[in-house]
Amino acid sequence: MSQEIRILGIAGSLRKASYNRALLKTAQELLPGGSTLDIFELHGIPVFSEDEEQNPPEKVKDFKKRIRAADAILFATPEYNYSIPGGLKNAIDWASRPYGDSAWIGKPAAIMGASLARTGTARAQYHLRQVCVYLDVEVINKPEVMVGNASEVFDANGRLTHETSRKAIQELLQALVARAHLLRTAK
Repeated sequence: MSQEIRILGIAGSLRKASYNRALLKTAQELLPGGSTLDIFELHGIPVFSEDEEQNPPEKVKDFKKRIRAADAILFATPEYNYSIPGGLKNAIDWASRPYGDSAWIGKPAAIMGASLARTGTARAQYHLRQVCVYLDVEVINKPEVMVGNASEVFDANGRLTHETSRKAIQELLQALVARAHLLRTAK
């Protein structure tokens, strides 16, 4: 396999000590050879307005540019009220607009998430998958990475210490990189 696979990581949480941002940092440690992971921060993306979609703010322009430059996307989403956070959905909406200028089309993606709840982020991940169907984003199905009881599996420095979860992230990344290579060669 030639050429490095560039993955864009997007944490759905804006919280400074986010477990989901920590998941992305864990993913950076576990990347397969020949791949990189750059994390995009959603801070500063305003609420989407169709009135502004023809003239998006610079942060949105940068976001769309980074999505387009990436070979694959890695979402790390918390679960808020049984769904994805509003800030993440808002950013996804901006990057899909205006109609006919979506940055998401044809991108392979993987989803993972961490939560204080025992069930991890199952419901949020399934909602994000539904959104990805419309966006024409090809989501990796297995393994599913839903890190529950987050306060017990991250240390004080934000390092994921749960080895089973680390192994699942590594497998998810391998599947994502393989899919990105497959899609690249199909073009």
